[in-house]
Amino acid sequence: MSNFVYLSKTRMKEIEDELKQLKTEGRKKMAERIAEARAHGDLSENAEYDAAKEEQGLLELKISKLEELLTRARLIDANSFPKDKVHILSTVKVKNLNNSKVFEYTLVSPEEADLEKGKIAMTSPVGSALMGQQVGNKVQAKVPAGVINFEILEIN
Repeated sequence: MSNFVYLSKTRMKEIEDELKQLKTEGRKKMAERIAEARAHGDLSENAEYDAAKEEQGLLELKISKLEELLTRARLIDANSFPKDKVHILSTVKVKNLNNSKVFEYTLVSPEEADLEKGKIAMTSPVGSALMGQQVGNKVQAKVPAGVINFEILEIN
């Protein structure tokens, strides 16, 4: 799987820090839990041991997925893009022409999307509609609930 994942410097550091924590503290705590469960006697009937081993497998799977993500990760720098068009890492202020509400979104890779923080995936219906647009443009985003019409007010 060689498809790249584009990440901001902040998100890349978050993933690296999480991976380091899981590999050190996470594995140490897991080894302690398994040793404690093993001390409870017969392993063939030890549900606590089985649960700890299963949890260990999930921990290793998460570590493996984060490592794989980092091997495909490419750092993106917002300064390398034109300032007058919407691109990944742009913060865009838009007016929803359907209800006159104003929203501010930062367009990010799907791996960084977090709607509660105003970060939307550039591949989402709204993100795709905004990509490449300029201030003053009116765009339509086809979302599951219908069509939303936006006007781009500001790009940062």
